[in-house]
Amino acid sequence: MNRITNFIIILFLALQSNAQEIRATISINSDKVPGSNRQVFETMQRSLSEFVNQKQWTNKKFKQQELIDCSFLLTILEQPSNNQFKGTLQIQSSRPIYGSTYSSPVLNFKDNEVAFSYTEFENFQYNPNSFDSNLVSVFAYYVYMILGLDADTFSTNGGGQYYSSAENTVNQAQQSGFVGWDSAGNKVNRFTLVSDILSGTYDVYRDVLYSYHMQGLDIMTLDKAKAKRNLEKSIRSLKSIYDRRPNALLLRIFMDAKSDEIVAVFSDGPRFDASQLTEYLSRISPINLSKWNTIK
Repeated sequence: MNRITNFIIILFLALQSNAQEIRATISINSDKVPGSNRQVFETMQRSLSEFVNQKQWTNKKFKQQELIDCSFLLTILEQPSNNQFKGTLQIQSSRPIYGSTYSSPVLNFKDNEVAFSYTEFENFQYNPNSFDSNLVSVFAYYVYMILGLDADTFSTNGGGQYYSSAENTVNQAQQSGFVGWDSAGNKVNRFTLVSDILSGTYDVYRDVLYSYHMQGLDIMTLDKAKAKRNLEKSIRSLKSIYDRRPNALLLRIFMDAKSDEIVAVFSDGPRFDASQLTEYLSRISPINLSKWNTIK
């Protein structure tokens, strides 16, 4: 019995030592590239999964239940040459809600400017002091953004160090010539996302990440009425961003992740006068007007 017990303990510790901070599912869709070597994409997917899930991204120890669930869908749209690829990357992450089995979406973002070089079986290593691979830099950037956003939902401005790491990745990559890393051209890119979230102009956004989750969703099982009031207050705070920057990327980021959740929460009991809320939402995110109209 002692041997069995010792074996279980050793196995448990070994599994814990391999667990880092991220529990990522990585998928690659290469259907748009006919006749290509599918094995290359299988190898790429496996290498990316090992890179993201096994790398120690922070100096903190995460327990199994604290790992951040996220997913990356890399869609290859073009293969201009043997080792050159272009496509899009859909990134999603979520965090658990206290006292429930529900996981709340935190990030749901599509990066339309992903281009990179890749040779099968190349080793993925991230060096914060240099630029070596655009594919590695893109994934490292989004891991740091996921870590930052997650931390902000648990403590006020908790994600600062991770956003700084993401910004450093941007700075290292800007001289590479790959798109998505600078302020020119498309404003819905990696540069703008981290630049805005670190800007004092959008401090309210990070405050909302905390209040919406910790003071709203996390108390739903304890006091739904109070949770709804706090959630409305958080959403009302976002209107101050809209009043200054109606087209702010961070407003779009928030609503892309939260629109369905907001409808579900405020369409459920207890009764809540949502007339003022729907007015705020309709101004902040008119693209979701049909959703807001279903809130009763």
